[in-house]
Amino acid sequence: MIDRTGLAEFLRRRREAMQPEDVGLPRGRRRRTSGLRREEVAVLCHMSTDYYARLERERGPQPSEQMIASIAQGLHLSLDERDHLFRLAGHTPPPRGADSDYIGPGLLRILDRLYDTPAEIVTELGETLRQTPLGVALTGDLTGYSGPARSLGYRWFTDPAARRLYAPEEHEFLTRMFVSGLRGVATLRGPGSRAAHYADLLLARSEEFRRVWDAHEVGIRPREVKHFVHPEVGALELTCQTLLDPDQSHFLLVYTAVPGSESYEKLRLLSVIGAQALR
Repeated sequence: MIDRTGLAEFLRRRREAMQPEDVGLPRGRRRRTSGLRREEVAVLCHMSTDYYARLERERGPQPSEQMIASIAQGLHLSLDERDHLFRLAGHTPPPRGADSDYIGPGLLRILDRLYDTPAEIVTELGETLRQTPLGVALTGDLTGYSGPARSLGYRWFTDPAARRLYAPEEHEFLTRMFVSGLRGVATLRGPGSRAAHYADLLLARSEEFRRVWDAHEVGIRPREVKHFVHPEVGALELTCQTLLDPDQSHFLLVYTAVPGSESYEKLRLLSVIGAQALR
């Protein structure tokens, strides 16, 4: 059963404890609210202000599991706080670990501060969960895919458009890397895992995947320097730094260019193009 009073009090306390800068929002000079405003939380949680306000006022229907998951992510709750929120709303908490899309608050706090840098949070299967605006400008919005196509490694072998963003001389290495990575995750997670399912699908669909899979290569790691071919600014040479959340098996990928280099200037141009596109 939903605990309306407990749910309302928990949401209110979590909202009041957060500051705008914690979630990448400007503070402004005339802020009097302690913590975030309800309308700010509603935007972060992808719901109407009225809907969120009714939850804090102990009103409205029981929120769905999808709504609770969105609120937990928007408020940057820890896994324990997320599970508590689910129980207050009368739901069983979702599973933790590699099959979970829930992003830990530590990675989110870092991502929120990278507004002027291309960055993304991905799963161990290359499924993009969140991007910075400049990350979207660099690679396009990668969060809208569903099913196996959420994985870049899967799209690499099933959608020719997935390769256009990467320099042709990198394609052979990336092919081997994606296959090696999928084999490693499938072995780690076991026959019933999502990784094993993706491997079975690709074995049935792609002759290229079958050929590379049969080589049984493992341990091929991503290169630190990535070579992109952007449709508007052209060739980009970017260094990729990776931060791991071991609890969720999520990776924060941050792309930077050497200051003063041609790629650095192109990234600056891309930030302008991306901002104009958003407007």
